[in-house]
Amino acid sequence: MHKTLRVMHATETEAVELASYLLKEVAYSWFELWEDYREEGSPPARWNEFTDAFIDHFLPAETKAARAAEFECLRQGNLSVWEYHMRFAHLSKYAIYMLPTMEAKVRHFVQGLSPLVINEVSTAALNSDMNYGKIVAFAQATEDQKLKRKTNQDNNKKTRSAGNFSGSYNRGDGGKELHRRVSSGPTQSVIQSLARSLPSGPDQQQWSHSMPDQGNKGSNQQDQLSGNYQLLQRPTCPKCRRRHLGVC
Repeated sequence: MHKTLRVMHATETEAVELASYLLKEVAYSWFELWEDYREEGSPPARWNEFTDAFIDHFLPAETKAARAAEFECLRQGNLSVWEYHMRFAHLSKYAIYMLPTMEAKVRHFVQGLSPLVINEVSTAALNSDMNYGKIVAFAQATEDQKLKRKTNQDNNKKTRSAGNFSGSYNRGDGGKELHRRVSSGPTQSVIQSLARSLPSGPDQQQWSHSMPDQGNKGSNQQDQLSGNYQLLQRPTCPKCRRRHLGVC
């Protein structure tokens, strides 16, 4: 009903009149008695006054006590500040005796806030001109700012982690091993295998002279190995038993 009255832009006194029109039987009889018992000459009843009286009369005492206890233990938890505020406003009507002043209402609201915002909001609540509406707005702004900052920090961490992974791959063992394989030239075992494949005799002497020095590395070893492969590919002369091109 309250939502409908808000859409209609009804004032607080108009809302009471419209709501009473919808009451039937026992509820309407109660409303007539309630108006009769109001002090003579009192201004028209306002919405909050009407709803409080209605709840006090029709809501069972056990239900009111349970909701008052729920309000007393209310905490923000995983709720947003706005969701916590809505729950706070809904349950506070069952525990009006806990909120005798605006200062008490603000203090009770701040005590239930989450660790994310409670420190800043507690400091703001010390201002003498702070009321409930202002403290709720301040808590919302603080929450939005901190959540946005946390999101930006998380995104920056993900970006740095991706960069570190790429850099470690380029600089790591995989890159180093690839570099060593390309630049180190033939190994000792490869050279020895090539040497064993040659026949003994003069050809072995010619191969020994062409073998690379063990202390040399890099392009010299690659050039020497290339020459040795070319030697192995030459035909063996039937006359002198050496590997060469042309007629002996």
